Amino acid sequence: MASANTFLGGAAGRLLAPSIVFRFFAAALLFHLLGWLVLLLAAPSLPDFAGGLGPALAALHLFTLGVLLMTAIGASLQLLPVATRQSVTAARWPYELIWGLYTLGVLVATSGMGAELPAPLGWGALALAAALLLYLFLLARNLRGARGMRLVVLHGWGAGLSLLLLLGSGLSLAGAYSGFFLLERIAAVGVHITFAGYGFMGLLVMGFSYILVPMFALSDNPAPAWSHLSLGLALAALLLALAVWLGWLPAWLLGGALAALGLAWLMHVALMERSLRSGMRRGLGSSFVLVRIGWGCLIASLALALLSEFGWPIRRAPVLFGLLLVGGLLTLLLGMLSRIVPFLAAMHAGAGMRRPPTPSHMTAQRALDVHLYSHCAAFLALLGGVCLDSVWLLRGGAAVGALGAAAYLVFFGKAWRRMTQTLSKKDALERSKPA
Repeated sequence: MASANTFLGGAAGRLLAPSIVFRFFAAALLFHLLGWLVLLLAAPSLPDFAGGLGPALAALHLFTLGVLLMTAIGASLQLLPVATRQSVTAARWPYELIWGLYTLGVLVATSGMGAELPAPLGWGALALAAALLLYLFLLARNLRGARGMRLVVLHGWGAGLSLLLLLGSGLSLAGAYSGFFLLERIAAVGVHITFAGYGFMGLLVMGFSYILVPMFALSDNPAPAWSHLSLGLALAALLLALAVWLGWLPAWLLGGALAALGLAWLMHVALMERSLRSGMRRGLGSSFVLVRIGWGCLIASLALALLSEFGWPIRRAPVLFGLLLVGGLLTLLLGMLSRIVPFLAAMHAGAGMRRPPTPSHMTAQRALDVHLYSHCAAFLALLGGVCLDSVWLLRGGAAVGALGAAAYLVFFGKAWRRMTQTLSKKDALERSKPA
C-alpha cells in the first residue's frame, strides 16, 4: 500500500541506535509497573480524589509523566524522522541528556508528590522542564526539516505548542506549593488537563495513527479532506478551551469546545476504523483490541465532561473523567506500543540481511495476552471501585494491573533479547568472513 511504502522506504537508514529509543520505552514500562503499585497504596483516597499532594497524585503522574509522555518522547524522536524522510543526528548526547533529565525529574517530582514535600516536587519539575524544552527543540527541528507527511507534521506542530502550554501550567501548579505561580489554580488545572490529555498526547496520537494504522493494516491512507477537517476541529476546540480557561471568553463556551473536540475524535476514529476494515491484514490481535478500547474511553471522557458541563448530576464525575482520559490514553498507547516495539526490533535486527526477522518473531504473544486480560480487568475494577466506593475492588484492580504491567515487561524484554541475539549473530558472521 502507498502509505506503508512511503513510511518504510529507506527507513533503515533513518533509525536511531536501538539503545537510545528502547531506553525510553524501558523506563516507561518500569514507571508503568511502579504506577500500579503506588495506586495500590493510594486506593483508599481514590474515590474522593480532588487534587492535592499525596500517593494518588503521585500515581497519576507516574502514569502520565512516566508512561505516556516518556513513551511519546521516545516514539516521536524515532518515528518522525522515519515518516518525514530525514536523517537523524549522529550525536547521542541530546537523546541521552533528555532521557536522564526526564527520568530523574519523574522520580524526584513523583516522590515529592507522594511524600507531600514541595521542595523535591519543585526540583523535579525544573528537571522535567529542562528535558522537555530540549525535546521540543529536537521536535521542532524534525518538523522544520520534514519532507512529505504534511498531515503528520501539522499534528506535530499542534502537539509541540500544546506541550509548551502543558509545561507552563504544570510549573505553575508545582510552584504554587512553594508560593510561586503563573496562573490561578482553576485556570492552571484546566489548561493542564486540556493540553496534556487532548492537546499534546491527543494530537500526537492522532498524527501518528494516520501512518501507523494504515501501515499495520496494509491499507491506504484515509481521505485527506476528512483528516484535515478532524485536525481543524481539534485545534479550534483547543484554542476555544484555552480562551475560556484564561478568562478571555465566557465559561459557557467550554461546552462548545468539548463538543467540537468530541466530533473531531469521532471523525478520527471513523477514519481509522475504515482503514482497518479495508486493509489487507485483518488479524491484528490483542494490540488493536486495546487501541479500540482506548478510542472508546477517550470519546467517553469527552461525553462525560460535556454532560457535567451541562449540569447533569453524575456521582464522582471528576474521578471517572480522569480514569477514562488517562486510562484511555494508556490503553491506546500500550496497544500501539505492542506493535511498535517488535516493528523497530525487527528493523534493527534485519538491517542488511537478505531475509530479515519478522515483527512476529520478536513478539511474545502469551505475555501480551496476559497483559490484555489483566489490564482490562484492572480498568473495569477501578471504574467499579470508584462508582461503588469499594477500596478492596480498587486494590484488587491495582494488583491485577501490576500483574499486567509485569507481563508487558516480559514482552518487552523478550523483544530486546531476540533483537540483540540476532545482532550478535550478524556481528559474529561478519567477523568470521575472510578479509
